[in-house]
Amino acid sequence: MDVPPPGVPSPSPRVHRAWWVALVCFVALVGAAGFRATPSVFIDPLHEEFGWSHGTISFAVGLNVLLYGLTAPFASALMERYGIRQVVTVALLLISAGSGLTVFMRAEWQLVLCWGLLVGVGSGSMALAFAATVANRWFVARRGLVSGILTAGSATGQLVFLPLLALLVEGAGWRSAALVVCGAALTVVPLVVWLLRDRPEDIGLRPYGAGPGYETPEADTGGALRRTLAVLGGAARTRVFWLLAGSFAICGASSNGLMSTHFVPAAHDHGMAVPVAASLLAAIGVLDLIGTVGSGWLTDRFDARRLLAVYYGLRGLSLLLLPMLFAGSVRPPMVFFIVFYGLDWVATVPPTMALCREHFGADGAVVFGWVLAAHQAGASVIAFVAGLVRDATGTYDLAWTGTGVLCALAALMALVVRRRRADTEVPV
Repeated sequence: MDVPPPGVPSPSPRVHRAWWVALVCFVALVGAAGFRATPSVFIDPLHEEFGWSHGTISFAVGLNVLLYGLTAPFASALMERYGIRQVVTVALLLISAGSGLTVFMRAEWQLVLCWGLLVGVGSGSMALAFAATVANRWFVARRGLVSGILTAGSATGQLVFLPLLALLVEGAGWRSAALVVCGAALTVVPLVVWLLRDRPEDIGLRPYGAGPGYETPEADTGGALRRTLAVLGGAARTRVFWLLAGSFAICGASSNGLMSTHFVPAAHDHGMAVPVAASLLAAIGVLDLIGTVGSGWLTDRFDARRLLAVYYGLRGLSLLLLPMLFAGSVRPPMVFFIVFYGLDWVATVPPTMALCREHFGADGAVVFGWVLAAHQAGASVIAFVAGLVRDATGTYDLAWTGTGVLCALAALMALVVRRRRADTEVPV
């Protein structure tokens, strides 16, 4: 279908197609997130059945996390070159294959191949840069809100899958749980092929909120690898890139690296039962849905730099107080911490996306992919360092307080980012 010339509005359905695309992407992210909940409930069963060391299993998980971060910027460029639908379809198939093939594992290298390589590349291609690409292409207005909703998709997937996988592992066994993850990713593929389109112009529409004078950005025709590296080279010469990458690395350190990995054992050190501590961590995932969507709404209305400064500052303060809140049972101060930390968990994503878009324009999604790689690098480092701190001191206290101080640094980094409004944005 031909796109109407500027000034001639397209016939619009009551619900703009962009919202249906966002819904399909949300479902795809939920389906892809199944594996993110898998390692925490698979490690002990694999150790017991095969005798593999926790180090070997953790190496596969670590490779997965690394590839998750490193794949994201290249996936953004591939989406620009080959289209969102094709890349997402391949990513879901890789996740499905990686999870499904685990039922046939007999050797350690097969675990590394399935968990580390296949699922790592697949899940990295469905990372937050995917949400940024969809928001940039399909929305002019409400980009922050959509970014928040799509970001919440991964947390929703983990929330949906974790209790189910835990029950399956305890009952039918880990192989049945692996097949559920495989089936969930595979089931989403027809929906993506049927409903997802790369750009609104493909079906004769403008992005949601685009005015009559909106001009479609030229599609990239260069090599994905060359463009990804070129974008990194250009962004790396700017101060704002390093400020965003550094602050987001601290975000990863304080969330995925520290809380996701070490909150449960830290709580258990203080006498709390492991199932209770795990339930508190799951509650953070529930509250994250509210916080991330709310942050997207705020990003559409307020200065993203100041939002980030508030988020990081309050997160740092809460981490400084956390060592005093641990106890053998759940008390009101810990409940308050869980509620607050859950709301702040991934609230940093929509304003970070917005700043990448403001400062780097059409390259914003690719730049955000590199910023996300920094996030994962920060998570990997602090996960390892916090374990060393526990071994050396017998507690995690220094890890909590040190990361709290880093969050204060991230707040300052956000504030020194210069404000620059994108010309293509329209007021909401």
